[in-house]
Amino acid sequence: METVWQGGADDSERVATINLWGFLVGFLDDAKDKLSDAVDSQGDKIGDGLDKAADFASDRTGGKFDDQIELGVDKAKDALDGLDGENDDIN
Repeated sequence: METVWQGGADDSERVATINLWGFLVGFLDDAKDKLSDAVDSQGDKIGDGLDKAADFASDRTGGKFDDQIELGVDKAKDALDGLDGENDDIN
């Protein structure tokens, strides 16, 4: 069975779309690598910054959303720390 392009675009538009997609995937891979390197080298500072942001948000909301803020910070730390496949950079 032959796959048929049904986007309504001609071949040049289809090629441009495929090239753009490849560029975006490459760009995101590079960004992930750079972010992973930053977390490896500056994990403590990033963790401190997230904690300060949580304290600020807690103060601004009067402590009303502390559970949600803490959950969000924990998820952010886990996601950033897990970029390299190891949970060893952010406390």
